Amino acid sequence: MIVSEADFERCLDEVLSAPADPGDGVLGPDSVMWRVHREAALFLGAGRALLLQLAHPWVSAGIAEQSKVFADPLGRFHRTFSIVYTMVFGTRDQAAAVARRLYRRHAAVDGVMTETAGPFAAGSRFRANDVEALRWVHATLVETAMMSYGLLCPPLSEDEREQYWCEAMRFAGLFGIPREVLPPDWASFKTYTAEMMESETLTVSSAARDIAQRIFSGEATWIGPPRWFTALTAEMLPERLRLAFELPYGAREHRSAARARIWLPRLYAALPPRLRTVGPYQEAMARLRGEPCPSFTRLLNRGWIGQPLMPAANAGGVRRPSAQS
Repeated sequence: MIVSEADFERCLDEVLSAPADPGDGVLGPDSVMWRVHREAALFLGAGRALLLQLAHPWVSAGIAEQSKVFADPLGRFHRTFSIVYTMVFGTRDQAAAVARRLYRRHAAVDGVMTETAGPFAAGSRFRANDVEALRWVHATLVETAMMSYGLLCPPLSEDEREQYWCEAMRFAGLFGIPREVLPPDWASFKTYTAEMMESETLTVSSAARDIAQRIFSGEATWIGPPRWFTALTAEMLPERLRLAFELPYGAREHRSAARARIWLPRLYAALPPRLRTVGPYQEAMARLRGEPCPSFTRLLNRGWIGQPLMPAANAGGVRRPSAQS
């Protein structure tokens, strides 16, 4: 099922019509999602989330068609994080604006498979606004965030995980994903991701393998990730996908990942809060206090989202939901 513009607007209206949290955001500072996504620790899962998305042949085919991805990989990183963090920490108007821009960007991705990968035959059509593909991308963000958070922070309780999933379902509406296609609870969500990991829907195509190799070797990003990061990424992947991506994970990589899991929590715990939390979260907290965004936060934002402030709402043509929506 392809998400039409009308479908997307209905999902967005449902998100914006929900009772407002403090700060006029889709979620508020008391939400579990804010607590989880404010942590810089989530960056540890960036490689895993990317590879799981690439394992869906439609996602890798869409990325492979965009030559500018490799011409400006840092720009793509900043755009992706800017969208996600603005959806989480921005005002409702800001979140709606970036959601609409993302929808239009996805709507423009409409192509033909150049190779057969899993159930997707060469010559068949792929579209980025397919509900199943969107649902998988959303799932990779949610599951990897929880996994990364648990590496460096105290794990969430069962009730907190359930609350996080309830909030993630609301967050999914910003992608145009209807609530009825989502698992109803955290246990069902984990069952869905486990089944997807083993299904032929996730098939590492040659395009996906090439993109991953160019990123992890440093060819696309000018400098490759540190060895411990690559080893940790490999460890966090299901074995069949790790092998399909040809990520090395021998004795040396195993030791490197094990050492990282020891020293990273110690280092992270010693960091001051303004380095542990991401710039968009700190910007949102300043907004809630009625204060201008501090200079240091603006500097952090340049690292996380490539600009000093989250995108302004008026850049996306915001439309408020009607009372009947």
